[in-house]
Order: sequence, then structure tokens, then C-alpha cells
Amino acid sequence: MAEHIVVIGAGYAGLAAAKLAARWTDARVTLVNERDRFVERVRLHQLAAGQRLRELPLADLLGGTGVELVVDRVTGIDADTRQVRLTGGALTYDRLVYALGSRTDLGVPGAAEHAHSVSTAEDAEALAGALRTARAVTVVGGGLTGIEAAAELAESRPDLAVLLVTGGRFGAALSVKGARHVRAAFDRLGVRMRDHATVAEVRADGLLLGTGEHLPADAVVWTAGFRVPELAREAGFEVDAHGRLVVDETLASVSHPEVVGVGDAAAIRRPDGLELRMACATGLPTAQQAVRALASRLAGREPRPVRFRYVNQCVSLGRRDGLIQFTRADDSPVERVLTGRAAARYKELVVRGTVLFERHPVLPVG
Repeated sequence: MAEHIVVIGAGYAGLAAAKLAARWTDARVTLVNERDRFVERVRLHQLAAGQRLRELPLADLLGGTGVELVVDRVTGIDADTRQVRLTGGALTYDRLVYALGSRTDLGVPGAAEHAHSVSTAEDAEALAGALRTARAVTVVGGGLTGIEAAAELAESRPDLAVLLVTGGRFGAALSVKGARHVRAAFDRLGVRMRDHATVAEVRADGLLLGTGEHLPADAVVWTAGFRVPELAREAGFEVDAHGRLVVDETLASVSHPEVVGVGDAAAIRRPDGLELRMACATGLPTAQQAVRALASRLAGREPRPVRFRYVNQCVSLGRRDGLIQFTRADDSPVERVLTGRAAARYKELVVRGTVLFERHPVLPVG
């Protein structure tokens, strides 16, 4: 009897893993997701700015693959009986692919009550609604998500006063050229910046900084930090301090080898110890390699360890500008960058390419 692989989570990593597993193993594959749509998470700042995104039903993306789709919410995992508990029942698995992703960490006082995020389609739509009557918005977080959100909002709404607040030095993860271009883009778009500012509380009327200073805003967008579901910890799987599934060099759980971790919800390290960052650029390659390792195990072969290197970071700065920050293999920036409309087109091709990959995923060569 064929083994049953259950994949939980249909984000970039989970959807790709399910389709690859169905193609490259003899197992029966079931994909569980809370929604019946695939969400282009890297475009959610566009949705928040009032732009429409294309509909991508999971049933269409899975057509002809043999993957069974279950639209339901995972409420727990029983590692002893190998069952995934759902609101509407349970599924028994032989192998589990844990791909539940991440969401914005709203742990700062008042953030859960008063801040918006762009980590789900519902969050982005709620932010778009709040911005219809807003005149001033503050984006908290100077990472790529915060930069993209601030630029997109400012370009789409020239009447909106946009402020970006970050706890560290703005552009710390970028090269000198890269940070300079983002600053120039912000100047052009009218985005103000405030770095080295610690947020103590989010209020209905803005932010309270650690210094006691109040920064007024009609809406607050929180992009500073992410958290993962507690399901892995609650199941008794070994997790790191953030609750991410700890995996070995083949992406199998170190405590429960029948479980595979991919995407944001897994703590993935290269053989040299480098921890891979949460990103679509990490999720898709690790999904490929995880399924290749899983297929090897099922065929009685020794799986290969993860091989991974970074190439660049792609940042949109509205629809007509962008930054492609080229990096070393360890994700540290080099001074080489691509900017302007060419970078915007590059980023758009990458984003479209991810959906094309989800439609026709392949395993890595070599």
C-alpha cells in the first residue's frame, strides 16, 4: 500500500512540495490549507495599497497532479498516532511535510489591537480599508517588507503622509549603494524615515516610543519581525527558541524523522552553519531539496544534504522603481546593484516566475 504524505500549508514552499511529492514519489499526497486560494505573499503590499491581485484557486493549480486538497484549519498534530487534527476531522500520515509558514509578530503592547500587517490577504485587505480615510500612516520595520510597503503606499496614495520607523540603522542589510538608492526613492516619494527608534506601544492614534515621544498616525503597519505557529512545539517536535521545527541537513526533523520541514516554519541551516532567512527565495529551493531527499528515502537511497546559496535580494519601490541588491552566497550584500525601472522589471519577472514555478515545479538538477 502506498505511503500517505500529508503536507500542511499551501504557501510557496508547501504547494511546491505537495506537487513535487506527487510527481516524484509513489505516495498518495494530501495538501491541507486553511484557504482555497494560493496567496502571492510577496505582492500583499500591493493589495494593501488598493491594487487588485489575480485569483489563484488551489484547485486550479493542483489540477491533474493527483494531489488531494483539503480546505480546513490544522488544530493539532499527534506525533504518536501520526495524525493531523483538523476542525472537521483528522488525517493519518506516514510522512508529514510541515510548511505552515509565518505571520507578523504583534507582540509589542497594543500592536495586536491597533496595528495592521501584510502577512495574509485578509490583513492586507483590512489595511486597505483602514487607509481609505487615513491621512497619515506609519510603517514599523526597516526590513524589505517595511521598505516595500512604505514605497507602495506612498506611490499609490500621494496624499498620504508615510513615515517609516525602524529600531536599527536604516538600510543596515543593504550595501552603501543599495541604501543610497532606497533613500533617494523615499525622498522622491515623500516617505520620511526615523531610525534608531524603539517602539514601546502601539495606540489607536499612533506610536509611543521608548523615549516617551508620541508619533501620531491614522494607521500603523507592523512589519518588524515574524512568528510561526506553535503546532510543532505542541506536538513535541524539537523546535528552536522561535518555535520553528529543527531539521537536519536533509530537512528531516531531528526528533521525528518522518516529518520534513520547509519554508518559514523550519529552522534550516546550511552545512556551514548559516541559518537561512525567512523568504520566498528560501522556501522554494528548500521545498525542492526536501522532496528530493524524501523521494530518495522512499526509494531506499541515501538523501543528499541541503545545498543552498543566495544570489540577490529583490526590492520593489513602487511599480516603476526597484532595487536588486546582489549578495554573496551567505546573503551579505556586495556593492553591485541594479536600480530603477530595470530593477522593477527584474522584480516583476521574479514574482511572476514564482507562480509559473508553482504551476510547473521541477526538482533541482545535480
